[in-house]
Amino acid sequence: MSDKSEQQRLGVFKTYKLYVGGKFPRSESGRVYEVTDTKNTWLANAPLASRKDARDAVVAARKAQGGWAGATAYNRGQVLYRVAEMLEGRRDQFVREVADAEGISKPKAAAQVDAAIDRWVWYAGWTDKIAQVVGGANPVAGPFFNLSTPEPTGVVAVLAPQESSLLGLVSVVAPVIATGNTAVVIAAEKSPLPALSLGEVLATSDVPGGVVNILTGKTAEIAAPLAAHQDVNAIDLTGAGADLALDLEIAAADNLKRVLRPQPVDTDWAADPGTHRLTAFLETKTVWHPTGSLGASGSAY
Repeated sequence: MSDKSEQQRLGVFKTYKLYVGGKFPRSESGRVYEVTDTKNTWLANAPLASRKDARDAVVAARKAQGGWAGATAYNRGQVLYRVAEMLEGRRDQFVREVADAEGISKPKAAAQVDAAIDRWVWYAGWTDKIAQVVGGANPVAGPFFNLSTPEPTGVVAVLAPQESSLLGLVSVVAPVIATGNTAVVIAAEKSPLPALSLGEVLATSDVPGGVVNILTGKTAEIAAPLAAHQDVNAIDLTGAGADLALDLEIAAADNLKRVLRPQPVDTDWAADPGTHRLTAFLETKTVWHPTGSLGASGSAY
């Protein structure tokens, strides 16, 4: 009897949705597009995000930015480590999705997923250390302390790499939020499913809603309104081709966005990430503070 019921059972297909403001909306237009593997076999329908979805994601990111930037760096590190824990618990699912998305073997996909988990841990460890690396006390002439400290840029639009559906994605998203920014992410156009599943991981971890927002669809269509958006403070063009990157950079100049251009070195996502992505979206605040009166015997504070 049990064998017969198993044979008659229909599989439950997964419905993939956007991840915006800690929730899972469909595209406001109701549009979807087919996602296939490298052999052109249908995998799922993914939401085809619109300009309105992009604007909604910016609103969510701005709303979350103050609280996330105001959290202690140590707390942000704990949150990022929790993401790694949750990702580890769903490792098998991501191995399947990455293998399908990139047309690689399960062992190679497993190595990619393990590296992505380790990358979260790497950036979790940097949250409360980067200020010591790029900040500090400056020697000045006069009775002053002169202190420089890094602060987050704000809302960052991130074009995820097209060829690395999970490891590359994590490598561009984690450093943005590790330093207190919030992100609006455009997932890889042809292989968005690992990114949408990552949204489910973020929702069940301790990342506040709106800190990371994930959109899927046509990269050029979604990126254009983000590059021109007056409430987006910076943009990472990693996932843009040369022509699109130039157009977006021109649009980004309107409100003096910080722009991180595509770098040839980023093709090897398994390499040591270094700290350049942590510092790409930081601003330096310098404060002068009087030390007190200076007399013949020296300074008094």
